[in-house]
Amino acid sequence: MEETLGSQTVSTKLERIAKMARQVPARLTTLAHHIDIEWLREAHRRTRKDGARGIDGQSAEQYEQDLEENLRSLLERAKAGTYHAPPVRRVYIPKGDGQQRPLGIPTYEDKVLQRAVAMMLEAVYEQEFLDCSYGFRPGRSAHQALGALRDAVMEMKGAWIVEVDIEKFFDTLDHEHLRNVLHQRIGDGVILRLIGKWLHAGVMEDGNWKQSDSGTPQGGVASPILANIFLHEVMDKWFEREVKPRLKGRATLVRFADDIAIAIEQEQDAQRVTEVLPKRFGKYGLKLHPEKTSRIRFQPPADNRKDDDDDGSGTATFDLLGFTHYWAKSARGHWVVQVKTARRRLSSTLKRLSEWCRKNRHTSVAEQWKKLTAKLRGHFAYFGIIGNAKSLFVVKTAVYRIWRQWLNRRSQRARVTWAKMRLLHERYPLPRTPVLRSLRA
Repeated sequence: MEETLGSQTVSTKLERIAKMARQVPARLTTLAHHIDIEWLREAHRRTRKDGARGIDGQSAEQYEQDLEENLRSLLERAKAGTYHAPPVRRVYIPKGDGQQRPLGIPTYEDKVLQRAVAMMLEAVYEQEFLDCSYGFRPGRSAHQALGALRDAVMEMKGAWIVEVDIEKFFDTLDHEHLRNVLHQRIGDGVILRLIGKWLHAGVMEDGNWKQSDSGTPQGGVASPILANIFLHEVMDKWFEREVKPRLKGRATLVRFADDIAIAIEQEQDAQRVTEVLPKRFGKYGLKLHPEKTSRIRFQPPADNRKDDDDDGSGTATFDLLGFTHYWAKSARGHWVVQVKTARRRLSSTLKRLSEWCRKNRHTSVAEQWKKLTAKLRGHFAYFGIIGNAKSLFVVKTAVYRIWRQWLNRRSQRARVTWAKMRLLHERYPLPRTPVLRSLRA
């Protein structure tokens, strides 16, 4: 009951901050006083408890053993300016292309404080963000972003798609430019000082500390909102208020974090936008990937043209947020935009599942089944879109095969024939492919 009342109190404060942000267009200089012990309790409640541990080795469970005292100490240090942001622990995880992606793991206490500040920033900037932005925002999703882009292309009856790929965005975001963007709206010294400490906290790798001169706080809770604030200024406002009014035809921008695609009706407009984009991002210290930033003509194929593509499109395709977009005939014979799991994403998913089965092959079958079921349901929840049934079936049958493969390697005596696997599957059935749903903008 006490926790519910605390959450309601914080919600009231957040609404008050949002109202102030709507009414006051100038810099907001009195924000940090809203962060009190109840605010930190709510930040703690919203912070994941099962994440990996930071450099101090402390888990969420250990932090909770003396939660009130820990939060009071944290609040004192944050307000007095004596809080020292610890370096993040850097680990590497495999990417779909075989490379390694660095991942930063903050301490649990740092996550709580970052969550507290992120809640504050979200209340302010949700009043500023535009409809074209979908990533890491309340009430918005990747499916809505995909639906908005699809609807725009359908209304244009085909479009030029400009795919924008920012090279190592989260690693190269310029600190000075970020500060300048933040200072346009945030004038509270406590909030700005904490963000500055996170930007300079550095990383700890193999026992060695490395300074961070660029990039958002790696793995930090505040990283998504800071990225959104920056790209709101660099991309969203610029495109919607300066670029679109100068175009001859229609155009729709869709951004999910740093994944950006623009549907543009006329070729001349698409060419102009493609040419000016590198200059715009370069102004803020960012570089577009020369090979992954591209412009394609995405239109329905002529009905009298023979289609050689596997998906029946006969036209260029493009990938966004794990889906390949292509044209296909509807049941009524009309050309419509459909999506399927991108080949690279499908491959990386199966690789990760195979690696998990390998590492956990000696775990009990019941526990393996429980985890695999959860992983499959998560995959189906995201990729269970109309037009993608074939890809979902491929994943399920591949997991069935991979599971049997690693069960056979539990020991030299392990012999799981297909007949035995069918019996095992009757006892531990993998989830059925879901009822597919449409994208909703």
